[in-house]
Amino acid sequence: MKRLVVLLAACSNPTPEPHVLLYSRTLGYRHDDAIAAALRVLPERLEAVGIATTSTEEPVVDFTPFVGVVFLYTSGDNILDPDGKAALEAFVRDGGGWLGVHSAADTEYAWPFYGELVVAPFQDHPAIQIADVYVEAHPALGEPPVPWRAEDEWYNFGGNPRDVAGVAVLATLDETSYTGGTHGADHPIIWAHETLGGRALYSGLGHVAARWDEPAFVDHMTAAVEWITRQR
Repeated sequence: MKRLVVLLAACSNPTPEPHVLLYSRTLGYRHDDAIAAALRVLPERLEAVGIATTSTEEPVVDFTPFVGVVFLYTSGDNILDPDGKAALEAFVRDGGGWLGVHSAADTEYAWPFYGELVVAPFQDHPAIQIADVYVEAHPALGEPPVPWRAEDEWYNFGGNPRDVAGVAVLATLDETSYTGGTHGADHPIIWAHETLGGRALYSGLGHVAARWDEPAFVDHMTAAVEWITRQR
């Protein structure tokens, strides 16, 4: 009888799913089609790997219910109010995960903590075109083809993340495969770090909404969320 009671107690208190916030507020350029595609695809894919999601664009955010937050095409300054900024910093420094997608680099230029979080801010970009990306072996990438050839809006950044202590570059853009790059032979496009307490990853991919129909890209986004939430 004692064994039965223990088993029933275990069944009635299952381990809750990890819960991730998808945050897509914009005060600059808005990637409407890409945001819509992401919110159509990503919650379902994450649910399939046991991660629950909530989406919002409210400027006041309580991050405490979550283990990770995805800045999903955010843009502009002051997308969080002062309390929200303080809450995000506390969340990350306490071990919470953060994933920035594409225009997350075009966000909160005047906030020093965010500068450390994203590492390298957006500077400019050429026209949308096909280019090659070379990836390192890392659990946050999935298993994309090598080279990973795709059409996207390829950002140039205000600095090289490889020059920042504690930052690991996970993918590099081949500037010989397209026109308009300004970094030369070393053009990071995906990078990660754990310098602020939690796991943080930025991916410059995803401007083109059709990428959310590309299995390798969706696998990368799913794996990135799993990585920042320490599920892999």
